[in-house]
Amino acid sequence: MTVIYLFLSALAALGFYLSSAHQRFWPGAHAHAGALRVFTWIVTATATAAAIAALGPWAGVFAALTALMLVLVLLPHLDAWRQLQRENRDVG
Repeated sequence: MTVIYLFLSALAALGFYLSSAHQRFWPGAHAHAGALRVFTWIVTATATAAAIAALGPWAGVFAALTALMLVLVLLPHLDAWRQLQRENRDVG
């Protein structure tokens, strides 16, 4: 169950980030932002339910949301690093 809620939390964070206007991973995702946010909220609820089943109510909620927040912090940094690598390659 732990692997399931960690994976779902990471997937939910990716969905939230892709529905953001500032992301550059997938430029076409902004056109589908509404549907992506609905799907992401469902995945977040599923991840929280899986974490509750694995750890109990309080620990499960906090563990699932902490995993979500960790990935939400890492994705903009990864996106910026990827963009910097692309710019350095173009300058050459």
